Amino acid sequence: MKATASTGVRRGSSFLRIAITLQTLTIFLQAVSAGLLLTASYGETLHSVGARVMYGASMLYVLAAVLAWKPGGGSPRPVWHASGFLVLASIQVVLGIAHVPSVHLPLGVLMFGLSVLALSRHTATGPRGDHR
Repeated sequence: MKATASTGVRRGSSFLRIAITLQTLTIFLQAVSAGLLLTASYGETLHSVGARVMYGASMLYVLAAVLAWKPGGGSPRPVWHASGFLVLASIQVVLGIAHVPSVHLPLGVLMFGLSVLALSRHTATGPRGDHR
């Protein structure tokens, strides 16, 4: 029984790591597509599609955090972090639609930094949140 619980924690932890990595990558690609907004005719379309993908990645992060926590018995802390990212992503989308770059751009930079931090923290800790 103990081996099964341990395997579940590892699977949840791996899924969580993949979700955080995907989120971090999509936020970075949003920065790239924001630059294309200034230089290419397709930049706006790419940035708009990327926003939807980034938002989906944030929702996947929440799902992965819940699955790593509830059935696997991991720490609930990633659920709070993932939920916070989803709130930030929602604010980011609203600011983008409203064309408020003075807040939209710095928030994007903050989100990327926080996502990299979450990824590094998850990589540096074990499946239950213990430092390796």
